[in-house]
Amino acid sequence: MRHAFTAALLATSMFSLPTAAHAQAMTAEEAAALRAEIAALRGQVETLEARLDAATAQPAPASAPAPTPAAPSVTAKPATEISWKGAPEVKTADGWSFKPRGRIQLDLAGIDAPAGVTGIRGGTATEFRRVYLGVDGKIPGGFSYRIEADIANNGVELTDVYMTYGTGPLSVTAGQIKPFTGLDDMTSDLFTSTMERAAFVSAFGFERRVGLSAQYKGKALLLQGGVFGDNALDLTDSNHSMSVDGRVVFMPKLGNTQLHLAASGHYRDPNDPAATNRYRARPFVHTTDVRLVDTGAIDISSERGLGLEGAVLAGPFHAAGEAYWHTVKRLGAADPTFFGGYAEVGMVLTPGDVRGYKDGAFDRLKPSKPITAGGIGAIEVNARYDHLDLNDAGIVGGQQKTALIGLVWAPIDYVRITANYGKLWIDDARVATATGDRSYSADTFGLRTQVDF
Repeated sequence: MRHAFTAALLATSMFSLPTAAHAQAMTAEEAAALRAEIAALRGQVETLEARLDAATAQPAPASAPAPTPAAPSVTAKPATEISWKGAPEVKTADGWSFKPRGRIQLDLAGIDAPAGVTGIRGGTATEFRRVYLGVDGKIPGGFSYRIEADIANNGVELTDVYMTYGTGPLSVTAGQIKPFTGLDDMTSDLFTSTMERAAFVSAFGFERRVGLSAQYKGKALLLQGGVFGDNALDLTDSNHSMSVDGRVVFMPKLGNTQLHLAASGHYRDPNDPAATNRYRARPFVHTTDVRLVDTGAIDISSERGLGLEGAVLAGPFHAAGEAYWHTVKRLGAADPTFFGGYAEVGMVLTPGDVRGYKDGAFDRLKPSKPITAGGIGAIEVNARYDHLDLNDAGIVGGQQKTALIGLVWAPIDYVRITANYGKLWIDDARVATATGDRSYSADTFGLRTQVDF
């Protein structure tokens, strides 16, 4: 660009020379003068170029600093999270949570007993065994809560209603809960191997009670204890009963084998000199209210109970058993000790599936291949022998021995179908046959469809 500008100036200067110099031949002197003039002109042009360069020169722009790499963004924890555990569970970043919960159990069941035993209250029937609705969740600071009621039986009956505080292995609970009894009773009715629990559970009056309890849960040790009044439905101004219940569970896991060894104790004082109680049990179906074994109402001054439990879960196999002695203290009469217990074995038939266990009780049977993933769900078969003896110290309440076989199918986690058949042998029955016989046998069967969330 610079040389083009010089050439243009020289050409212009040449065209401005006197025309005479172009029109005629130049002498030697003229030629020399012309060369000197051109040289002078070139010098002027070079000087002008130098000044032009100095005037138009610009400092090199400073290089822009390299952008600082942005720090990797940290995703802020959302204020609210919603997950799914059979129903939506809402959690907030500051520690609140809320989840609706419930269960529906629809039973088709029946009993076949000798003529005169059940009458119109026997045979086959259907019922909503349980319809629970409620909520549970957590509160900041280590608190949790549950409120639940059963609406299946002509009204509303409170089940679990409590608040718990605990930030470590030790927790304290106030409200209506299950006192700490045995394995079969502490296992949720959603996960029991038969449709109805062991006969002694209902015979000895195991039920939820209002009270204050504490629990320590270690890796292999569970300690539970509490002081309780009565069930919320039975609390009145004249009901001053008080009980103390405790349970110790040793639950080590040896490789893939879960062991369970436990003992429980119970003491209850009705605080009523006119108190009576009645010990009885249904024949393993809830669709009839006939009790074939029944002590009738007897006076009591206090109750004492002692239970022993054992179980093992090894892969798909499990075995469990309990024994429970229930002593009734009476005024002016001998003190009877009633006995109940059972022994059970079971096997999960579908490969890869096992019966659940958690915190001293059996837990959910979860299919590894549910029908939603192209599998058949989980299938379990169980066999149990159950024994209840309500005869002692002059009280003749009868003996009930039962052999049960059951099949459980869980197509997905939250749906379960249970089928049972039971053979009962009754001695000293409360209800006699049409011919007056108090020792006889009966057959029971049942089918339960269940969903929970």
